[in-house]
Amino acid sequence: MHRINIKRVYENPSNGDGYRILVDRLWPRGISKEKAGIEVWLRDVAPSNELREWFSHDPVKWEEFVKRYRKELVGSKAFGNLLSLIRKKKKVTLVYSARDTLHNQAAALKSLLEEKP
Repeated sequence: MHRINIKRVYENPSNGDGYRILVDRLWPRGISKEKAGIEVWLRDVAPSNELREWFSHDPVKWEEFVKRYRKELVGSKAFGNLLSLIRKKKKVTLVYSARDTLHNQAAALKSLLEEKP
């Protein structure tokens, strides 16, 4: 079993993070690539611009966001690439920039990935 964590990009990277994957469509504001400590940026696995703008990190829309996001992901090349990467690593941290630590695409992705065999 692979271990998947999530972490804000504004938190300092640590040795316990393992392979760090940025899952935002846009590069996080005010942070350099060196400080972010990202191994790979998979912007295409992030929610579409339309979905991101509709959701606007509104917790009331969370359940519907997760449904729509999963629909975008399942069968997509970007999600396949993410799965392939995760299978090669023992420990992965999905990195995101949202302020809300509970209602963000990394949390939704982690949930979906943990359902996959």
